[in-house]
Amino acid sequence: MNDTSLVKGNALPNIPWQDRPDDCSDVVWRSEDNPIIPRDLIPRSNSIFNSAVVPFEGAFAGIFRCDDKARYMRLHSGLSADGIHWTIDPDPIQFVCDDDEIGAFDYGYDPRVCWIEDRYYVTWCNGYHGPTIGVAYTNDFATFHQLENAFLPYNRNGVLFPRKIGGRYAMLSRPSDTGHTAFGDIFYSESPDLCFWGRHRHVMAPYGPGWQSTKVGAGPTPIETTEGWLLIYHGVLTSCNGFVYSMSAALLDLDQPWNVIARAEPYLLSPQRLYECAGDVPNVVFPCAALCDAATGRLAIYYGAADTVTGLAFAHAQEVVDWVKDNAIG
Repeated sequence: MNDTSLVKGNALPNIPWQDRPDDCSDVVWRSEDNPIIPRDLIPRSNSIFNSAVVPFEGAFAGIFRCDDKARYMRLHSGLSADGIHWTIDPDPIQFVCDDDEIGAFDYGYDPRVCWIEDRYYVTWCNGYHGPTIGVAYTNDFATFHQLENAFLPYNRNGVLFPRKIGGRYAMLSRPSDTGHTAFGDIFYSESPDLCFWGRHRHVMAPYGPGWQSTKVGAGPTPIETTEGWLLIYHGVLTSCNGFVYSMSAALLDLDQPWNVIARAEPYLLSPQRLYECAGDVPNVVFPCAALCDAATGRLAIYYGAADTVTGLAFAHAQEVVDWVKDNAIG
């Protein structure tokens, strides 16, 4: 499939890719190499998951959630020639911060990375008297400059848009509480400077009795298309054995992203393989990054599996957009 008209973005000819297996009819399919990042890739790690990847200098860079063997949640940087085989810095990122109050780093997890204008921005769930959204930037994935936290506690799943909307920076997030929140809606916020955030708008709530009935949260950086912002997100079902995390997609209005054009009722990917069902937290598929080749519409989606390892899945952007519209709620 070759579509040069749907995705607004850059060509990425070296995107990680495997063709859909002949016996697969799903819109999203898993890499044959999964899990592509094992839990013990670096000596100190108990698990490596819920991590973000971007193109960088003709190859790829990423920010990785590495829970260490003391079970502290830390962020590490990493580089890869092909987006599959990774060299991750064994030491956590040491953020440069002008304010010691904000720079005190209790924990960090579930990062996202987004190129905006002239640098890479990192957002993550940052421990500041409870979980909130940390923000930093880097040009080289070696030095990271920490900015003000975006919101008050409690908040998770802070995901920046890749360009300004209406002249302002834009972010999705999910207000929460101190623990394993049994609720959660996605909200939209704007900022003139990545420091002060406001103009909050509601985007979507949990839906129905099924896979996204407990809470929802934004996943990778939204992908700009001619049909709207393609948002890959996770949803949670509360089962008799606990939470089950799956992923799906929605289309948001380009100029007012709090307006949902279409949102799929079924999931795109749910925990079904052993590495997604068994681990430190069973039954989790949690997307945090999506590479896209605008020339072909190929998507490579990175996701955490069972809060233990990192998986990779593939799709065609046009097929995902069509599937969302054909399977939309309502």
